[in-house]
Amino acid sequence: MDIEKLNIVGKRSGEGFVAHKGMLVNALSRALADRVTLLDLMIGRRGLLGYLKALGGSNIVKVVPSSASGSQTNGHKAIKVICGSNTSQLADNEWIGDKTPLTLCDVRVSPNNSVKPNVGANELAEALARVLPFTAKDDEARPVLACVNFIAKDGKLTLVGADGFRLAVISLDYDGDGQALISRDELKGVVNALKRAKRARVSFESGGEKLTSKSLIIDTELIRYKWVSYDGNYPDYEKLIPTEFNSFASFDTIEAIKAVNSLKTLSDNPKAYPIDLTIGDGKIVMANPDEKGQTELTADTDGQGFVRIDGQYLAEALRACGGMAEFKLSNSYNPTLFSADGYQLVVMPMLTDKANEQQRAEAKAKTEQAETPAEPATEKPTEPVAEQAKPKKAKRSRAEGYARRAKQPVKA
Repeated sequence: MDIEKLNIVGKRSGEGFVAHKGMLVNALSRALADRVTLLDLMIGRRGLLGYLKALGGSNIVKVVPSSASGSQTNGHKAIKVICGSNTSQLADNEWIGDKTPLTLCDVRVSPNNSVKPNVGANELAEALARVLPFTAKDDEARPVLACVNFIAKDGKLTLVGADGFRLAVISLDYDGDGQALISRDELKGVVNALKRAKRARVSFESGGEKLTSKSLIIDTELIRYKWVSYDGNYPDYEKLIPTEFNSFASFDTIEAIKAVNSLKTLSDNPKAYPIDLTIGDGKIVMANPDEKGQTELTADTDGQGFVRIDGQYLAEALRACGGMAEFKLSNSYNPTLFSADGYQLVVMPMLTDKANEQQRAEAKAKTEQAETPAEPATEKPTEPVAEQAKPKKAKRSRAEGYARRAKQPVKA
């Protein structure tokens, strides 16, 4: 990960700077890195953040290098922090331990910092929150599935996340082109940071460690986040989204989540609890496969359908959709589709005896249809030659008759 840039509005003071304490605290709390470079010193971000929060006496903080006489603290370089009547010395590597991750952010101070937004900060945060849970956590065989795929084209910024069993897709309005694969681990904390941002701008940059590398950049009014794209090929996700359905239901996800939680308590294993969903007659019936309980939800339905879904997958899908959601189903064994306000989530069902029977029956019907010979075209039988009508003699004209009689000899 590249070094984050914390852009603080303030003014220079000699070799140091003066800034509003609240702004500095806000920027540090939204940073993702664990170490801060401040006036050529490296300090633990969380320790510095806690210290600034505890400071009183003034809303203005002045940070300068220590004087020549006291420039060493325990043999290390140090900086002086002044806030009202409080003065303190912070040494290099303060609040940094052996287990502190080596992730960096750099504090920069300027008189003003303007960001021309091209996406909504809250909308981008919500989109990330709907996609991140459905990326693969540990998949060494397919590391691209541990990334969020950012695709910018045709006036849309599309975020895609998949783990092999689920596929989440959401799009935002965006003017530009670009593509980047960013690891889910590097995006942790970005959602909360974006929710607190006032403005956001997304851009793509070429270059990096390789000439073919791409970088994703998200600028806010306080912080610039930059990630180098993973070098890999993402699956063609558009082909995995089902388009043909036999049953449909629109329902309230809040009531559905309550139903899932109630069925979870009846399961012997709360970490793996399948739930049967039956659609039809203006309702969705959620039931425990062991017939320990069921719940009926009022819904707008069209058609009849049955499917079994992992309870944890179902609960996460309902939370991601939120509010009113649409559920579409083709059969008991093909992927199901949840959708809400431009958000799509594909979830693979669990195989059951009923699903296997339905799959075998449909496969058998297709095989029989392919093996059935086509009926020959109907043709009229050819009439025997003996029964065919004899050709009629051509009629002579009256003039030909007169000429013929004129040539005959006259009898005495």
